[in-house]
Amino acid sequence: MAAPGASLRLVAPVWNRGTSGIRGLSRSVDPEGSQRKGRTLLQFLADHFYDVEAVREYLLQKQVLKVLQKNRSFTYIKERYGPYVAGAYFILKQGGAVKFQDKEWMRTNGSGLSGELWKLREVPIEAVDASGCAINYQGLDNLLALKELQSLSLQCCPHVDDWCLSRLHQLANSLRELSLAGCPRISERGLACLHHLQNLRRLDISHLPAVSNPGLTQILVEEMLPNCEVLGADWAQGLKLGPEEQSCDTASSPIPA
Repeated sequence: MAAPGASLRLVAPVWNRGTSGIRGLSRSVDPEGSQRKGRTLLQFLADHFYDVEAVREYLLQKQVLKVLQKNRSFTYIKERYGPYVAGAYFILKQGGAVKFQDKEWMRTNGSGLSGELWKLREVPIEAVDASGCAINYQGLDNLLALKELQSLSLQCCPHVDDWCLSRLHQLANSLRELSLAGCPRISERGLACLHHLQNLRRLDISHLPAVSNPGLTQILVEEMLPNCEVLGADWAQGLKLGPEEQSCDTASSPIPA
């Protein structure tokens, strides 16, 4: 058992001996490396770290830091090129797409960002497709300055949660379309925050696993936003039948042969 104050530095002396990759490490640690060619990455980590939990914690911290890095504010770009270019840069770097007013959709290509981006500092952004991007609460700072934004897709964003939805009221004057489909961290509490968005005309709340009663939730959202087309579950989905309805349903079902 390792001492309580021990860290992951056990790997460092081995890694810095001029070996390359896991195969080199295997040879440096075990002279009879040919006998262990079949060892897996998990076996290697278990051998050189103190325990599997330490490895999991280390990898989790790296993942969190990566998400934070992706959601930083590009202050220097905003100061030089304005909020539109900064917001577009943030989305494009994450693999999303943006549409400037009277322009075609802009996406990244194999060669990187388009040079046209830096010429659009005075052109508002009217639509953002951030489907599948790693946007979180902090990263929304890059979008909330887009006061002319009409369409926003956050479909299948793994880090968009109820707290994120509580910030969207800052886009209430412009936002007309919003997609939250497939976001695993959005629940009924977050959807209740959308009552500020009275200018919405289309809202997609389908496939939200954290919503316990999709059918009832859709009814409540439609009452909350009467002028908005709400896409999602069927009204009857998730609604429990009463005793009378259940008996009628049983009676009407065909009798098996």
